[in-house]
Amino acid sequence: MKRLLWLGVGLAVGAIVVRKVTRKANEFTPTGIATSLSQSAGGLVESLRSFVDDVREGMAEREQEIHEAFAAGELYDDQFAELRDGTQGRHASEDQR
Repeated sequence: MKRLLWLGVGLAVGAIVVRKVTRKANEFTPTGIATSLSQSAGGLVESLRSFVDDVREGMAEREQEIHEAFAAGELYDDQFAELRDGTQGRHASEDQR
């Protein structure tokens, strides 16, 4: 009876190993590689779309803030002016060398 139990366990383990090896081998066939590339490209495209949507949303929010400030007659707060001035100053000093 013990031998029959171990025979069953061996067959089950063997079947599982064969299935896993077969699946892994299929990943390296041309079809498997094409599927993998397709899934990777699809994920990349979706990530890019998500990034573009986030940027557009941020741009729309900032544009709305600028329009509201302009309509209220407030001075536009350019939060990046210091960065641009610092960059321009650095390039100017490099040109003088």
